[in-house]
Formats: sequence, C-alpha cells, structure tokens
Amino acid sequence: MTGFRVSPMPTETAAAVWNGGHDIHGMPPEIAVSDGIGVPCRHCLQDVSAGDRYLILAYRPFPKAQPYAETGPIFLHADPCPAYAGGGAVPPRYKAGEARILRGYDHNHRIVYGTGKVVDPDEISGYATELLKREDVAYVHVRSSTNNCFAFRIDRGSVET
Repeated sequence: MTGFRVSPMPTETAAAVWNGGHDIHGMPPEIAVSDGIGVPCRHCLQDVSAGDRYLILAYRPFPKAQPYAETGPIFLHADPCPAYAGGGAVPPRYKAGEARILRGYDHNHRIVYGTGKVVDPDEISGYATELLKREDVAYVHVRSSTNNCFAFRIDRGSVET
C-alpha cells in the first residue's frame, strides 16, 4: 500500500443540503450559530468559526440503508465551503484533542469485526494504515470517541496530484 486518501462528506451531498435539500430522514437541517468550540464541518473538515451559521443534520455515510449503515448527527457550514483537499493527511483539527474511533468496513459496507479501536489523535494514520493492509477492509471510518459521530473516511491508495 502506498498511502491513504482522506475523504470528507461528498460535495454532491453537501451541495444538495445547501440548495434546500433535506437530511437522510427527510427533515430540513436545523440552523445554529457556532460558539467556535467543537463544531467541525464534515465537508471542509475545519471548525465552524464563532459567530458563523452552521447546519445540523442526520447523515448516513453509506450508499444505502442496511443494518450496519449508521446514521447520526453532523455539522455542515450553512454556506458552501471548499471540500477538504488534504488528500493523504489527517486534517489538522483531528491531530489533537479527543481520541477517535477507527473502524474498518468491507466492500459490502459492513463492519469488519475486531477492527474497531479508540486511538489517540497521533495514532490515526498508523492504525488506519494497519487496517487498510488487510484484504477484508475496504475503507475506514473515523468517528468521535465520545458521541460516535462520523468525521471522515479513509481509503487505501495514494493521492492523485
């Protein structure tokens, strides 16, 4: 394996919400104003600045509903923001702070049992790389260790430049 790629919420999904679309439950997103503490946008993978509006919506980072397709709340800037473009690097806001849950999924988008682990921020790259060396792991989710909210996805392979 030559590295990995970090993927935020797809731009098409974010754009649908920004253009008046609803969340995975068919509900309009809630609008809030950030206090600047702990409001990570899942599209740019940066914090929403204090005083800026953001959306709260239910998100399912899987192609279709099935027993392992977890759905949960996420935050998104209320106004369009650029997608995270850091490619093969853990986003800066995730390199410190709380520990994260990393979990491997197979090609059928099912949890690969035994892969879930809570890791410190400085262990995200190493553990993701370890998981992606396994043939039964297609990709990895990074989630909050305290609330289980989806943060971003990691896939094997190098970043195209």
